[in-house]
Amino acid sequence: MSTRSQLRFVQRVEQPSETDGDAERVAQVYRHSDGYPSSVLRDLSQLKELLDATRAERGPGYTAATFVFLDKLSTIDLYLDGDPDRTIDAAQPADLLDPSNMEHLDQPMFLLGHGIENPADGIHGDEEYLYVVELPTRNPFEDPSEWTVKVSGHSAFPRWDGPTDEAFERASWQFEGALTAALDEWLAKPA
Repeated sequence: MSTRSQLRFVQRVEQPSETDGDAERVAQVYRHSDGYPSSVLRDLSQLKELLDATRAERGPGYTAATFVFLDKLSTIDLYLDGDPDRTIDAAQPADLLDPSNMEHLDQPMFLLGHGIENPADGIHGDEEYLYVVELPTRNPFEDPSEWTVKVSGHSAFPRWDGPTDEAFERASWQFEGALTAALDEWLAKPA
């Protein structure tokens, strides 16, 4: 059974005038499977490690896109080599672009399983977890800094196809703090 979730990547942006206050840049991702905290937090930690090592963090949109890309890469091996019914060769990634190589596949997960959401459109209503990943406001070429995360309680938010902001505002958060602390907490929990 799938554990669906929504992840919001946010970054506060200072407005040119003090009277304008701060705004947020937001990118939101729907994840159809493995949305439970230990899985999502592990994937976020790996993502941050990669972005820090490559100095490739560029705000919420890029971070969300890279999260989806890495998540898709993690399932693609199910469709490469090894199985005589599969005609996609790992040495020829262009094989993925040829639809005739996928005729035998029924809705491959590497093509499904994620969505880039418009935060104004609402959540599906069947998610089990919400996450907020706050990226630091800084120059991307400076030294890496900590991400903070919020993890909702299991289904502890309004579940309707209404405004997304309201679901995130009314959620009960079981964790708020540094990504490293969240990961330590969930890795210590028995499975």
